[in-house]
Amino acid sequence: MTYVKSRDSDGRKDLKYPAAPEPLAVPVYDNHAHLEITDGVEPLSLAEQLDRAQAVGVAGVVQASGDIESSRWAVDAAASDQRVLAAVAIHPNDAPTYAEAGQLDHAISVIDELASHPRTRAIGETGLDFFRTEPERQAPQFESFEAHIALAKKHGIAMQIHDRDAHDAVLETLNRVSAPDRTVFHCFSGDDAMARICADAGYYLSFAGNVTFKNAQNLRDALKVTPLDRILVETDAPFLTPVPLRGRPNAPYLIPLTLRFMAAELDMPVDELAARVAANTVAVYGSFED
Repeated sequence: MTYVKSRDSDGRKDLKYPAAPEPLAVPVYDNHAHLEITDGVEPLSLAEQLDRAQAVGVAGVVQASGDIESSRWAVDAAASDQRVLAAVAIHPNDAPTYAEAGQLDHAISVIDELASHPRTRAIGETGLDFFRTEPERQAPQFESFEAHIALAKKHGIAMQIHDRDAHDAVLETLNRVSAPDRTVFHCFSGDDAMARICADAGYYLSFAGNVTFKNAQNLRDALKVTPLDRILVETDAPFLTPVPLRGRPNAPYLIPLTLRFMAAELDMPVDELAARVAANTVAVYGSFED
């Protein structure tokens, strides 16, 4: 587990990890994080991340991936600690780079191999990103996305979707090739109309810290129309730190801030939402203890 990346400061002023929030009474799980990416002036190890999370009622983390190296790291992390499950994939923004090097088929074959590990419970993150990838380089994204969908079906595991500025194309692809039984829109970025479409199709919607952002009314509208049995919560750590800590390093132990905000938006008790979200997470990925 030597593969570690560092996040740039991006002009952020306060790079210290925040104090821990009040613990949740009913434990939940972080549906999507990148714990191989270090952040802040005092980076946390995997064990420190998981210990801090557990202390505030975040019982486990689904470690997402975006390339061969991070996918291997995710599997190693999941094999070393029962509080971690792995998701493995080639990120849509990396798919063109692999393709241009003549390595996309090889990369997907590595993901196929890693997906057979018993602690790998999802293919992810895969999907389409029209924000960072130019139109002339998007064809490998579609190729990779469809290959990843096939892998999720082959291994009978869930799939985590990355969808940025590509809502219609993602939905069309899922409809055309048939989505895996357990399909999760990681860091859901659509509106209430899209949320209804996803719910009708049986997809899960995972909400991150950006649901707390002032300019994210579309996400709050989407949350309110999503059936309770289709809601998940995530950090996307170290990114998308929730208000009032936006700009600080994010980590799974900050999940209680986002979950409490979501409960307030839904006008329901925090414990009830936590129990629902925890049950949904286990329904998607299986038990962390197996």
